[in-house]
Amino acid sequence: MIVIVMGVCGAGKTTVGELIAEALGARFAEGDKFHPAANVEKMSRGEPLTDDDRWPWLESIGRSIDQWQRDGEDVVIACSALKAVYRDVLMEGRPGVRLVYLHGNEALLAERMAQREHHYMPASLLPSQIATLEPPAPSDAVLAVDVARPPEAVAADIMAWIGEVRH
Repeated sequence: MIVIVMGVCGAGKTTVGELIAEALGARFAEGDKFHPAANVEKMSRGEPLTDDDRWPWLESIGRSIDQWQRDGEDVVIACSALKAVYRDVLMEGRPGVRLVYLHGNEALLAERMAQREHHYMPASLLPSQIATLEPPAPSDAVLAVDVARPPEAVAADIMAWIGEVRH
């Protein structure tokens, strides 16, 4: 099973994703590490990425998903996947890929971003991410979770859902 943990910056994708991966005994993959250096430099300057910036990043993640599925590997990946078309690139034609959408109010997300250390993405990009976000439509392959609770509680809800969709 591949689980994509998506949402805007500050939603807790990495924190929650790592908790889920640990509980599943799965690999955790940080989607930010798939960005080319030019994207990281652009975001570090406080410049939002464009669709053209994101396509190679998404295609790289998609190739990795294909490899993980061929290898029969369970992986949890943190990836913003803000637009429906981005999620299509990651999920279409890939059975077994599930999506967890982490969401919360903007004030909470901004507070979390202000507390982050050693992350290249400045809090100033949160409004552009929120403007770009197209929340996923509910489906059997998608779970939406509010991140106002502690990460462990959020991860527990996700693990319960994963248990249901695996059967």
